[in-house]
Amino acid sequence: MSAGDQRHGGDKPEGTLSVAAVWPEVERAECLARGAALKWASGVFCRPEHLERLSQYKKRESQRTASIHTRLKSMVQSYLEGVGWSLGQLREARVQLEEVSHTLKRAGQEANQNTDGVKALDRLREVSVNHCQLLAAVSNLPRLYSVRSMVLETERLVESRRLLEAHARLMDLERWQDDILWQLHGAAGTTGSPLSSEDQELVHKYFSGVGQMVEALAKELWAVVSSALALARQNPTPFVSAVRIVEREEALDRAFLEERGGPRGSARPLPQGRPRCWRACFFQVLEEAVSARFRSVSYLHTRGPGLAGHLSALQHGIMADLATVRHLLEHCVPSHYGLTAAYLRASHCCLHSHLAQVSSWDLESGEIFAVLNWVLHIYNSPDMMGNPELVTEMEREELGALISTEGLEQLQNKYVHCVRKSVSEWMSKALQVELQDWQRDQEPDTDHEGFYQTSLPTIITQMLEENARVALMIGQSLRDQTIQMGLYEMENLLNRFRDALVDFGKEHRRDPSNDKNKFYLHYLLASISNCIILKKSTESLQQQQSTRAAGRFSRTPPNPLAALDRASRRACRLVMDQLLLDLKPLLPGLLTRPWLAQGDPTPKLCRLLEQHLELYGRVRPPCRQRLQEEAQWLVVVEYVRALMQKRLVCRGAEERKQLAQQMVQDDQRFREIFHGLEGEGSVPEVNPLALLPVLAEFIRLKDPGMLTLEVSGLAAKYPDISEEHVSVLMDIRGDVSRDIRGTVLDLLEQSAPPLPAGYRPIFTDILVPHSTMAFCLPTAKCA
Repeated sequence: MSAGDQRHGGDKPEGTLSVAAVWPEVERAECLARGAALKWASGVFCRPEHLERLSQYKKRESQRTASIHTRLKSMVQSYLEGVGWSLGQLREARVQLEEVSHTLKRAGQEANQNTDGVKALDRLREVSVNHCQLLAAVSNLPRLYSVRSMVLETERLVESRRLLEAHARLMDLERWQDDILWQLHGAAGTTGSPLSSEDQELVHKYFSGVGQMVEALAKELWAVVSSALALARQNPTPFVSAVRIVEREEALDRAFLEERGGPRGSARPLPQGRPRCWRACFFQVLEEAVSARFRSVSYLHTRGPGLAGHLSALQHGIMADLATVRHLLEHCVPSHYGLTAAYLRASHCCLHSHLAQVSSWDLESGEIFAVLNWVLHIYNSPDMMGNPELVTEMEREELGALISTEGLEQLQNKYVHCVRKSVSEWMSKALQVELQDWQRDQEPDTDHEGFYQTSLPTIITQMLEENARVALMIGQSLRDQTIQMGLYEMENLLNRFRDALVDFGKEHRRDPSNDKNKFYLHYLLASISNCIILKKSTESLQQQQSTRAAGRFSRTPPNPLAALDRASRRACRLVMDQLLLDLKPLLPGLLTRPWLAQGDPTPKLCRLLEQHLELYGRVRPPCRQRLQEEAQWLVVVEYVRALMQKRLVCRGAEERKQLAQQMVQDDQRFREIFHGLEGEGSVPEVNPLALLPVLAEFIRLKDPGMLTLEVSGLAAKYPDISEEHVSVLMDIRGDVSRDIRGTVLDLLEQSAPPLPAGYRPIFTDILVPHSTMAFCLPTAKCA
């Protein structure tokens, strides 16, 4: 065994625990310390020459160990001194507790000895209680005898409305009743038993007239308060008396509540019926009086036009009452009452309920407008609640909204719905009048510029603009809704208008010679002018809408401009159909041998075109230019279609020259008729009249071998031309061999360019009749 082991555990007596067994942490700490020391020593004495400083390290570590031992001894000494002082304090506390215990025991013994002496005083206590009761009865007898007479006197004063005197008598009676109950309560408390219910009932029964007088006085009091507005103009004295009585009662309520909150045993119980809170009742009666004033306004004529008068009567009544309250009643009450503000709140509350009831009715558009205008503008105007003198009484935000935001939205939606119903009916009637005008046996009316028009656009425009102007008097949001509604209805009207145009055209085609349709074309042109007028008014309405108006509507936004474009296009198409119908008798004579010899019927066709173009001048731009362009296209297409019918096949070079000259001459005549087109509007990218000289040059060409170059130029200008069209042109020439024909058609097939963007086809609508020639194409072509 090592020396350390012998020192710590070798000489240990048997049955004694080792330090490591009691504190295992000591052994673990010692192991850690030894390990750390070995680690340090291995680092310091890693070389033999370092062992020379061993004595220095040993001396330094010995000094450090001694210092640690000294501090440990000092700490243990301090700890032991504290433990000793605490033990001394515990000994002193135990001695004091023993003394207190002996003292309490002696006090308990002395108290038990005095019990017999206290019992001897019970008889004396009973005599004292009886004496107090007799003294109270003797002192209260005069009051008790005078209660009946006091009640009768108070009743007389109440009936004569001498309210202050009546209240003074009533206060005396109530004070007597409270004193008697308190004396009985005090006498019962001295005996240790509560006041019996029989005694309480007896007192209340004897003073029952007092409770009746309180009710009678309150009834008269509230009658005075409810008629305060009328009394203020005649004799405000009763109202002042009522306010003074209310303040007395409030003071009594506060006094009783303060007494009840006193020390336990000295606090008197609240008398029966207290606190009365007559000030709160005062304002409640005032609110009921305001409500009665509202009900007094006549409800007999609140529907229809009478609703605006009813609201005006409410305005004048409220402002007159407010003037009375501010200038008369406000001086009859204490300043903390805030009577004007209270009347404002009561009036606002009654108006809120009344307008909620009015809004629930099935109102017409005029009635809804009256309500919205009164709520949003008149009520907040300087003539009413916006009066500078009233603004100082209370903040406007305290009253809240007269109608909630949801209620206003519902009213506005109801207004728009009613206006939409009216607008729809008026538009239907206007359309019926328009259809009747179409059957008139006279030309349509003209404006100051000489353009055709009817009453339809004027009626529609005035109606929508008037509705938008009226709605703007309420607010911008309602105007946006009204304009949106008007645009929807205009779109529906234009769709019906387009259908009516289609029916009008069908009826005319069934019997073109009917005298009723003599001015059919004129009214079509008037309809086109109407569409232009409606387009301008529609754009004006759309510009009036706010920039955020479209986002507030969940439905698909209306598109009346598209409907207008469809209607005007349909009318233009019907005008062109009528032009074609008028030209139809003359078209079979074109490009025939009589036409080649005499030139007929081109002059007649030109005169007819001039008549139509003269009528087109009665249409507002830009549709006038559009009609002229369409007429130009129609004439050229029909002229080329007549050429493709192969009514004239040239027999020689002379006839080809004559045919080309006649076509150029006709082209010149058409150009003279349409000479004003280029100066009045936009010129089409492809001028259809330019086609006729090109076709004439194709026919006039002397050398058939040059047809390949001519066809390539023709296809470059008019990429919609087909092989069939070119084949017919070569047939009309009458001098094209099979080889040249095949070469030309092959070239056309190989070099067919695509249609450029914006190009308007002219050959697509011209059908070529089937060939009746008695020869076949070459074998390769057939294959």
